[in-house]
Amino acid sequence: MTIFAHRLSWISTAVLVALIAIFLHAQAMDAQAQDAMNAPSDETQHSEAAVMAVDQHWSIAELSGNTAWLDQMLLPEYRSIGDTGMAHDKQAIIANAATRKGTDLAKAQQQMETYRQEHPYGSAVTIRGDTAVVTFYDLKLGPQKGVRSSDIFVYVDGHWHAMYSQHTSLHS
Repeated sequence: MTIFAHRLSWISTAVLVALIAIFLHAQAMDAQAQDAMNAPSDETQHSEAAVMAVDQHWSIAELSGNTAWLDQMLLPEYRSIGDTGMAHDKQAIIANAATRKGTDLAKAQQQMETYRQEHPYGSAVTIRGDTAVVTFYDLKLGPQKGVRSSDIFVYVDGHWHAMYSQHTSLHS
């Protein structure tokens, strides 16, 4: 092999390696962009989007039996008041979720999507200081006449934690 042919071979190899590196980098960037689009809002932010992300995570955690996540998100004094006036504490919520432990995440997400389709609702978030109120309402009646439930969150140590929920008998 001549020196010219050897250099040409080396240059061809270097160009090929560079093209492969560019291609792989582009693929990695596409994957990161796709992950960012599918990822929920950063739940640690002090924002309406973060509160909603936590509330949505909460639903999926209950449906999939993610008791560890629920345990850290629900404050020790958390109470959920049902439409009959009966209170359920943090331990009751976690125990109920534990019955679904091991449920496939995709199945839990599908159950949540099915519920949303069968029971369309709107939501509103109000933040005042480190307290947020999320209200879910009937779309036909609106947020003034059709409240189905509300969740109260407190921002503590860089995270939103549920403190209280109230549910009504309003159903669509």
